Amino acid sequence: MTDVPSDPRRHRAARHAPPAGDPAVSPAPRRPLTVDRITDAALQVVATEGYDALTIRRVAAVLGTGPSSLYAHIVNKDDIDDLLVGRLCAQVVLPEPDPATWRTQILDVYAQIRDQYLAYPGVSRAALGMVPTNLAALRVREGLFAILRAGGIEPRTAAWALDALSLYVSAYALEQSLVRQRREHPDDEWVVGRDELLSRFAALPAETFPHTRRHAAELTSGSGHDRFEFTLGLMLGNLG
Repeated sequence: MTDVPSDPRRHRAARHAPPAGDPAVSPAPRRPLTVDRITDAALQVVATEGYDALTIRRVAAVLGTGPSSLYAHIVNKDDIDDLLVGRLCAQVVLPEPDPATWRTQILDVYAQIRDQYLAYPGVSRAALGMVPTNLAALRVREGLFAILRAGGIEPRTAAWALDALSLYVSAYALEQSLVRQRREHPDDEWVVGRDELLSRFAALPAETFPHTRRHAAELTSGSGHDRFEFTLGLMLGNLG
């Protein structure tokens, strides 16, 4: 009786491998499929086509194989999302927690995460609604938690603050990616710049929109990153 492998996914490639032929006439061996190669291909899809284009079938096509080949290494699309977030988190540099500068440290780490997300349009969607299990992502969460604890924040407050901060950073990066995507389609008439917004606000009926007309400059002021730092500072300022 033939032994059954304990993990069918792990041994699928071996079970379906063609018999060995004459080395002199055999084609050059393919590069082995690995989790790292799958992650590389997924990032390539997101970087060139956007997160909406990311599917197991599309990743397999980039790798020159069929979707079934990927299931020897991943479970499903959510597994790819976890790998993507982990790969981006691996690039984040964590400081040694400093009680004197903990707010600045938190801002710096989240700015790094923001920039990693922005490099791959829409990829922050992979982090929304997901509890990270990748060790690289957990490393960053551990580092952020340690910084908050160094700042004297109680454990539960620190945990909940991390959820709120991480949610905002992911949502911010997603919004920026959407804005960038829409700006690439100038025919979309509803996508307007600041000058156009000021003009439209100025044309509003004064009796209905007195504050919008009077404070149009303030309502449209600041770059995206200015507001990013303001919002995180606002959230951190209420922690202690």
